[in-house]
Amino acid sequence: MFWALVSQGIPQQLLSKKKLGRGHEVVVVSPGAYYQWIPSNIWVGVGKMKIDQVRFKLQPVYDRWKIDFRQAKATAVYPEGDQSVNRPYIAIEYTNESRRGETDQVDYDYLVNATGPKLNFEATEGLGPNKFTHSVCSCDHAVATWKALQACFTRMEKGEKLRFLIGTGHPTATCQGAAFEYALNVAFEIKSRGLLNMADITWISNEYELGDFGMGGAFIKRGGYVTPTKVFSESIFAEYGIRWIKRAGVTRVEEGLAHYETLDGQLHTEPFDFAMLIPAFAGVGLKAFDKSGEDITPKLFAPSGFMKVDADYSGKAFEEWSVEDWPSVYQNPAYANIFATGIAFAPPHQISKPMKSPNGTLITPAPPRTGMPSGVTGKIVALNIVNQICTGNSGFKHRASMGKMGAACVVSAGFSLFKGNAATMTVFPIVPDWQRFPEWGRDINYTVGEAGLAGHWIKLFLHYMFIHKAKGYPFWWLLPE
Repeated sequence: MFWALVSQGIPQQLLSKKKLGRGHEVVVVSPGAYYQWIPSNIWVGVGKMKIDQVRFKLQPVYDRWKIDFRQAKATAVYPEGDQSVNRPYIAIEYTNESRRGETDQVDYDYLVNATGPKLNFEATEGLGPNKFTHSVCSCDHAVATWKALQACFTRMEKGEKLRFLIGTGHPTATCQGAAFEYALNVAFEIKSRGLLNMADITWISNEYELGDFGMGGAFIKRGGYVTPTKVFSESIFAEYGIRWIKRAGVTRVEEGLAHYETLDGQLHTEPFDFAMLIPAFAGVGLKAFDKSGEDITPKLFAPSGFMKVDADYSGKAFEEWSVEDWPSVYQNPAYANIFATGIAFAPPHQISKPMKSPNGTLITPAPPRTGMPSGVTGKIVALNIVNQICTGNSGFKHRASMGKMGAACVVSAGFSLFKGNAATMTVFPIVPDWQRFPEWGRDINYTVGEAGLAGHWIKLFLHYMFIHKAKGYPFWWLLPE
């Protein structure tokens, strides 16, 4: 049995191989030679970790686990094969030095699309590395961002006051949490150097209110009180000396200047000396063809490029949204042996209420699917496929809808063993269920948050724990997602 996985998270690949044994083959296709623990790129971007602390080479891990690793990018899916090949396969193009540019085919019995997103810098003119803003979306980006940040510190130490702009770089960008962390870490580093009076730090976001994070915000139990994440976020920004611009969609960036539109339809600009803005995400651009060679990409993928799964894509009005719209097994409806996990699956709609300006610009965060939801969805897909292979039963033993699962997040607010800070937060469920929890949208007993030094220790411990897990070291399977 051949099982092709396109860039799926390592723990799910190892779990699959562990449970299936030597009688089945697991093939992994990924364009990069390295695995990277993306949450810690924040610390690379402020100089608290080196690049090799957040990444490691894939090939030795796969060799140890007897997994067939192809360093290549997938370019197309042929779910019915073609006129000369009777088995489904994916077309790939190698990216390693020895075979760069060569094309090949990888056939499969099951296909898991877990590519993650395309970082769609092109959707905003002037955005991104090698243009006018920086990024912490990859470890390479984070290294370059730290270099630029160091140069800013040097200028400030010489008496120059600088403007920092951090947040989202597109009207529908997601991953506000990563930008939020980076803003707090930059402010922490500036303060630790005694340079706060030389910095003007501004947060810019497409959120309707601070603390939305693409999930409609939340009410959290904290210190015996119920507090909206809006108040939680505004309080910590005020403490760190960060001012904010909300309900803003960045539309264009030029050197030292960001252009943005607000929900009231007004057009504005914000000057900066240093900017780190998260881009919009899109699917990686995979195409799909049937046996005759006809393009069937819309059958497998949404217009965003993300893969369609068992979700409700009927385009309901906001008032009709339900947690039942969200997928639970991540199976493509057209081909039963194709799955998509993490951010590679197409969400049915936003979680936050969609908002448009009078000019017709949608200024609303896209729904987050990174972090814990990616790990959980990857795991249940792996377990379901293993169960189907081992039992011959096409049913699903495991389900994990974002409308019925919880998630935990630790938001770094400064790296230091004795003076560090982080906010630890849990929500249940991720997608609010106002029918089940009419008062708060979530179970307030499991939606909690606290901030402090202990949170930093937890996040640092999780960094090393997940690197251990991803390397498949002893007892890795006991560690949670």
